[in-house]
Amino acid sequence: MHKIKYFLRRSVLPTTVLVLLLAMALLVVGCGGGNDSNSADNNKPVLVFADVSWDSIKVHNRIASFIIEHGYGYPAPEYRFGDSVPTLQGLSQGSIDIYMEVWADNYKDIWEKMINDGSVKKLGSNYPDAPQGWYIPTYVIKGDADRGIEAMAPDLKSVSDLPEYWELFKDSEVPNKGRFHNSPPGWVVTDMNEGKIKAYELDSTFNVFSTGSDTALATSMVSAYEKGEAWLGYYWEPTWIMGKLDMTKLEEPSFDKEVFEKNYGCEYAPAKVYIAVNSELEKTAPEIVEFLSKYSTTLEQNNEFLAYMQDNNSESEDAAIYFLKNYPDVWKSWLPEDVANAVEETLKEVK
Repeated sequence: MHKIKYFLRRSVLPTTVLVLLLAMALLVVGCGGGNDSNSADNNKPVLVFADVSWDSIKVHNRIASFIIEHGYGYPAPEYRFGDSVPTLQGLSQGSIDIYMEVWADNYKDIWEKMINDGSVKKLGSNYPDAPQGWYIPTYVIKGDADRGIEAMAPDLKSVSDLPEYWELFKDSEVPNKGRFHNSPPGWVVTDMNEGKIKAYELDSTFNVFSTGSDTALATSMVSAYEKGEAWLGYYWEPTWIMGKLDMTKLEEPSFDKEVFEKNYGCEYAPAKVYIAVNSELEKTAPEIVEFLSKYSTTLEQNNEFLAYMQDNNSESEDAAIYFLKNYPDVWKSWLPEDVANAVEETLKEVK
C-alpha cells in the first residue's frame, strides 16, 4: 500500500475540506493503496517455508517466494530453519505452510502418517527421482581430448567390472587394493556401501576409505578430477559437484527390495523428492497450491544453479534469481499469464 502524507493546518483549511480529505485518505487505505499488482495484499497470510540445511531446498524456497510475493501479491514469506523431522512435524501442525523438498524415503513412517491423517498434502515431484550410487569421472571411460586425457578403462561400465581395474584406483595406504571413497561415518548409506562391497565380492580387491565428512568426500573427488586421475566413490544428485564435473554412475543390478534388505546387493532406489503443503493452505491460499502443484525442475537445472552458487560464492537468493532469469520458459509454464507478467516486470529491476 502506498503511503500518503497529508500536511493539514487548521488555520488554513476549513473544517469541511479537512473532513473531505480525511475521507479520501480512508478510501485510499480501504482500496489497498492503488492498483499495483506487485504490492502485497494485507488480507493475504504470510506463508512460512521449511528452510532445512541443504542448499537446493533453500534455492527452491526463494524461487517460490519471489513468485508468491511479486506475482501473487502476498507479503514476503518467512523461512523456518530446522532439521528434517521437526520441520515436517511443523508442516503437519500448521506452523509451516510449504515444504519444497520432502525426501519421503528418509522418513517413510512419519511421511505416510501425515499423508494418511490428512494434515499434509503431497503436490508432486520437485524434480525427477534423485539418484545416488557409485561414481567415476567420465574421462576414465571416454577420455578427454581437450585436457589431453586418454581413456583409462573404456570397458568399465558396471560394479562387476571393478575387480579388473582395481589398480587404476590404487589406495596409497593399502597398495594391494583399490580405494573406494565412502560417505561420512554416521550416514545411513555409509553402512550400506560397506554392505555393497561385500555383496559384490569387492572386499578382496578394494579398501573402503572413510572420508570423514561430506566436505572431505567432495574435496577428494574434485582434487582427483583437477589432476585428471581416476576416482571411485559414493555420491548423489543434485549437487554442485555434478553441475561442475562430468561424472558417470556405474551400473548395478536393478533395485530389488528383497535383495536390498538382505545385503544391499543392488542399486539404490531412486529417491522421491516431493513438494508438500499443510492441507489448510488449500483453503487459505488455493492459488498458491495450484502454482506449487505445477512447480517442476530437472536434475540438470538443480546441478547448474548449485554450481553457480559454488563458483560465485553466492547465497540461495542469488541462485534463485539466476534460475528465474535463465529459465523463464520453465517458471512461466507454472503460472497464469498475469502472474508471470508481474514476476517478469519485477525481475527486470533486479540486478
